[in-house]
Amino acid sequence: MKMIKHIAAFTLGLLTMVTTVQAGNPDRAGSAGAGHLLINPWARSSGLANSYMASVRGPEAMFLNVAGLAFTRKTELIMSNNQYLVGTGIRINAFGFGQRVGESGAIGLSVSNMNFGDIPITEENLPEGGIGTFSPNYTNIGLAYAKAFSNSIYGGLTMRLISEAIYNVRAQGMSFDAGICYVTGEKDNVRFGIALRNVGPPMRYRGDGLSVTATIPTSGVNSTSLTVEQRSERYEMPSLVNVGFAYDFLFTEKSKLTANLQFTSNSFTRDQFGLGAEYSFRDRFILRAGYQWEDGLTNEEDRTTVFTGPAGGVTVQLPAGENGTIIGLDYSYRVTNPFAGVHSIGVHIAL
Repeated sequence: MKMIKHIAAFTLGLLTMVTTVQAGNPDRAGSAGAGHLLINPWARSSGLANSYMASVRGPEAMFLNVAGLAFTRKTELIMSNNQYLVGTGIRINAFGFGQRVGESGAIGLSVSNMNFGDIPITEENLPEGGIGTFSPNYTNIGLAYAKAFSNSIYGGLTMRLISEAIYNVRAQGMSFDAGICYVTGEKDNVRFGIALRNVGPPMRYRGDGLSVTATIPTSGVNSTSLTVEQRSERYEMPSLVNVGFAYDFLFTEKSKLTANLQFTSNSFTRDQFGLGAEYSFRDRFILRAGYQWEDGLTNEEDRTTVFTGPAGGVTVQLPAGENGTIIGLDYSYRVTNPFAGVHSIGVHIAL
């Protein structure tokens, strides 16, 4: 009876949010920056099309719902490499660390770096290049703390440092994430979560690349050089709210199926719904499948995202040693059009 009440309350809250927000804010699309904060670099949760926020655990939780960091048992390390939009040459590397502190707290560190490869430098007089290359570099570093306030309520906060740069222009900023997770059910098999992400002051590009030097002829023999520095416009963070629900179907002590549902209210793009299913056998072999939907997704003329919806992934994890260490290998794939999808491969170590 309690479970039915919890599900009804969650559904009512979700429908209320959907009715209020409706189709997001497509009119503001393109007016925010730091879009790399919306890219999930982790193989496990991306295999569920980002619908994992109510179930995510350990350092990976610092992307979807930082409250999940509180479930870190001792020490956890995760690393991942992403071939983003295969064919573009974009690579994303990420590292995460989680450490239990005290009886109910955990701290975390995450680093994500997005590299676009070498791009030829061009100028007005040299539109074909030939004068060298430059490599844009997007990096964000997150510092997080999460805590178990009771056997059912978990919460956390992340502070994120952001850097976007080329060789002569740079933007730096800071954002904050906050999240909570509520666990209930006879075997803790019902979970709700809500997270607020990417909230922070506007950012602005600065650097020598925004200055222009012009030669002004004078009536005398010598000419005068004048350097003008252009001010770039400020841009907002891509803030959003995630609301998620997860339920574990416990078949036996060794196998379970987890259903995940997530709603994302974006401030600058269309809202999204995520569905995901994860089957685990003995917590050693895990299969995942997910689908993310937004308005206009099935119509190429109206679609505003490169992702077409489907995603899938697999995890194999085995014990290593007698001290309880577990090493896992994760893989996920997301379908895109155009380009040849997103491949993510990661390693998860729990000490």
